Amino acid sequence: MITSNNSPQEATLTLSPLTSGDLISDTPKQEAPPFDPKRIPGNPAIWVGIFSELTEFGIFFVIYFLARAHYPEQFTSGPLQLHTTAGTINTLVLLTSSFCVVKGIAALRASRPDAAVRWLWMTVAAGMSYLVIKYWEYQWNVDRGIEVNTNNFFAVYYYTTFNHMLHVGWGSGGIIWAISQIKSGNYTATNHSGLIAAACYWHMIDLAWIIIFPLLYVLR
Repeated sequence: MITSNNSPQEATLTLSPLTSGDLISDTPKQEAPPFDPKRIPGNPAIWVGIFSELTEFGIFFVIYFLARAHYPEQFTSGPLQLHTTAGTINTLVLLTSSFCVVKGIAALRASRPDAAVRWLWMTVAAGMSYLVIKYWEYQWNVDRGIEVNTNNFFAVYYYTTFNHMLHVGWGSGGIIWAISQIKSGNYTATNHSGLIAAACYWHMIDLAWIIIFPLLYVLR
């Protein structure tokens, strides 16, 4: 560090050793507050949307059990004709995507936005993988003559899984929007409620599939 005395005639420069504190930026590092377990994550708007979506899926499940009660043979033989491996892979893909969302939030809260963006892009990649696998599964079904009007089981299967597939697409769009907010600096370690809301919606999609998969692919 450089200092001088106040006398023009005796102006001298004195060098003093730099301390570690002189090398540290004055900019304070943002630290995210700890999660409050008593506080519901997200915001009221996203929970209205989530409960609306869960109600919709709940109606599908009621229809499933009513149809199963009236057409037990179709709901026993139907799952045997589906591509169970494709459904299993998509289950693992969605579970992986939820893990990536959590890691993305943790990275952002630790003031590592680049890492957060990478985790969230992996979430989007998982979502796109799900959509590609589901499209291939539909084509596999059609090649074997399995269509919406084949019987009541496949009518429920197509309506439920297609509706869920749309939600995966919408959820992926929400994650991409959150990524754009991080890259533009609008979401930081202390201000990322929109990302939390998008993550809640994504976990809802995952939860719905966790129920759909055993009902349509496993239960016989």
